[in-house]
Amino acid sequence: MITRTLTRRAALATAAVTSALVLAACGGNSDDNGEGGTGHTGHGAFAASATPSASAGAHNAQDVAFAQGMIPHHQQALQMAELAADRASSARVKDLAARIEKAQDPEIRTLTGWLKAWGEQPPMAGMDHSGHTGMSGMMSEADMAALKKATGRDFDNRFLSLMTEHHQGAVEMATTEKRKGRSGDAKAMADAIITAQDAEIKEMKQLLGAK
Repeated sequence: MITRTLTRRAALATAAVTSALVLAACGGNSDDNGEGGTGHTGHGAFAASATPSASAGAHNAQDVAFAQGMIPHHQQALQMAELAADRASSARVKDLAARIEKAQDPEIRTLTGWLKAWGEQPPMAGMDHSGHTGMSGMMSEADMAALKKATGRDFDNRFLSLMTEHHQGAVEMATTEKRKGRSGDAKAMADAIITAQDAEIKEMKQLLGAK
C-alpha cells in the first residue's frame, strides 16, 4: 500500500512539472511570434500587449531613456494625427494619420508597461510637451498652434512636413536604442519603429511632391 501511494505521488509530481514546462514553452512561443510578426503591421505589432515579457527585465539606462522619451514623442504624434480627421483635405493624409494613431497609441501602453516593470516612472499622460521641445523631431508650441489653425491643403502640407521631421526624430531615437540598449524587447520595438517610420517618411515625401 505504501509503495503504491509513493508511486502515485511521484507520478502526480512529474505530471505537474511537465505541465508547467509545456505552459512556459507556449508562453515563450507566443512572445516570440508577437515580436517577430511585424510584417505589414509596422511597429503597431507591439499592440498585442501592454505587459512586458520576462526578457524586458534585463535593461539598462538607455532602455529607460528610450521609453521615457518615446512616450511623449508618440503622444505629440497622436495629437498631430487627431487633427487630420476634420482639417485635412486629402484622403491619403487622413489615412496616413489614422495609421499613425493605430500604431503609436498601443506602443505608448507597451512602453509604459515596461517602465513600470523596471520600477521607473512613466511620463504623465496629457502633459505639456514644452519641456521636450529639445528632443529630436519634437514640434514647438508655435508649430502645434499653427497646425491647429490650418485647414485644407494648407493643413495637408504643414502636417506632412512636420510629421516627416517628427518621424525622422523618432528614427534617430530608435537608432540610438538599437546601438546602446540592452532590453531585447525595447531594441526589437526600436527596429520596428525604424522600419515603419522610414516607410512613412518616404510616403509623406511623395505626397508633398505630388502637391
